Amino acid sequence: MSAGGIVSLVGAGPGDAGLLTVRGKELLERAEVVIYDGLVNRELLRFAPPTAEIIYGGKHDRTRCVSQAELNSLLLAKALEGKCVVRLKGGDPFVFGRGGEEAEALAAAGIPFEVVPGVSSVHSVACYAGIPLTHRDHASSVTVVTGHDAPSSPANKVDWPALARIPGTLVVLMGLRNIRAIAATLIAHGRPPETPVAITSRGTTGRQQTAVGTLDTVGELAAREGLEPPAITVIGEVVNLREQLNWFEQRPLFGRRVVVTQRSDLARPLVSALRERGAEVLEVPATRWVPHPNQAPLDKALGELASYDWILFTNPLGIEFFFERFFQVHRDLRQLGAARLGAYGPRTGRKLREWRLYPAAVAADHKTPLILDAITKCGSVNGQKFLILRGDIAYEKVPEALTKLGATVDVVPCYDVVPETEDPAGGAAALVEAGADWIIFASGLAIEHFHQRFNLPALVARFPALRLAIASPTVQWALDRLGLSAAATSLPDDPQDLVNAIVKAEASSHNFGMTYSQPLVALG
Repeated sequence: MSAGGIVSLVGAGPGDAGLLTVRGKELLERAEVVIYDGLVNRELLRFAPPTAEIIYGGKHDRTRCVSQAELNSLLLAKALEGKCVVRLKGGDPFVFGRGGEEAEALAAAGIPFEVVPGVSSVHSVACYAGIPLTHRDHASSVTVVTGHDAPSSPANKVDWPALARIPGTLVVLMGLRNIRAIAATLIAHGRPPETPVAITSRGTTGRQQTAVGTLDTVGELAAREGLEPPAITVIGEVVNLREQLNWFEQRPLFGRRVVVTQRSDLARPLVSALRERGAEVLEVPATRWVPHPNQAPLDKALGELASYDWILFTNPLGIEFFFERFFQVHRDLRQLGAARLGAYGPRTGRKLREWRLYPAAVAADHKTPLILDAITKCGSVNGQKFLILRGDIAYEKVPEALTKLGATVDVVPCYDVVPETEDPAGGAAALVEAGADWIIFASGLAIEHFHQRFNLPALVARFPALRLAIASPTVQWALDRLGLSAAATSLPDDPQDLVNAIVKAEASSHNFGMTYSQPLVALG
């Protein structure tokens, strides 16, 4: 075997990306190959390095089903190449996940491996449905079985008659297709027909759906509610506690699918705030930030920093690109000079402070009057020299306004912004397939790039329940160009206010529940 080859069998959890373990994240971040299950939340693939080879290894998609034998061979082949391989498995690798079989194959081949336990759907889905599997007053034991094979099937290895007599809670995984036969068998061997039953589909995600009934009604209930796998079934008195303990499905944005178009690192606070309110979040970045293809103007400015009275930064990412180039030219931060620093917006100001640089002027928003107001509060700009660092495309008129006030202004591009076309987490595919309830935009450029990729008016027409939200009133102009309007608007750079605006709009519409649907017409 080549030196360094190792396989990590990592439990990805039941669906909520936040339930991945710290160790699992560490291994993903240094993986060279990731082989993931069909039921794994694809958002977790963002933790893998951009250079990692990502391979689908699921059994739940009939168009690309991979057999267990093929998976075992693939794991061995990649490890024998000397690669660090992460086998990302739904739930826990050793709980109905065939992780034991994969570990056996690796051990037989003499390949080093590690098993990272995951949060199993056995207990986590029940938890998100508000059902404790044990309770001092209701159940002192839990029995977990697979319902993949019907009780009457020759392949069935579960002693259902014996299970009917065992007290406590019974958890059935992979049993949705056979639930009617399972319930009838349990009743026939002694379980009371009125025993409470809960089926939870797509647990721990924003599409979670729970139906509650009894053993004698559960078959009809599952069909009537249109429940789909993956699903778990909980049988026992603890199900009665759901009415009181149903915490997850009571969140104000539960059942709402929200598309976030910011870059993932910038969108983190917004994504967290949305998920805390119960939303299912699709990350579909609209733009990609790259170094400017022509570095000559920036290099010239870097050589003349001592001549500037002010350096203005337009956004946080611009700061990152500026200093990346700065330290290729200079060796010491003190060579930035004595110029005052200005920031377009609070978020840009915070980014400067992360560099231990304290801006003299921080505008409340990206509006030209607010930027000018922040600068002129520091004194007259007449005769002063400004360096403005931004991309090629900008909609504010700060350079023109400063020039009118007697300043000399150099506008230098330090980055380029291009439309994003990749979809590593599958958010774009999910949006096109089933729509969403909300799309959030943080800038006019994001709207333009998103429109180039998806045809925004056509998307809105295709999914009539889809509404738009903007992170500042200054973004509305880009929607105006497309004949669209925002149903929710927030204060600039304030994720909590934006989420509150969406919650308020939802409440005023009196239209809770899942509204995104299958495609109605083709996109133009």
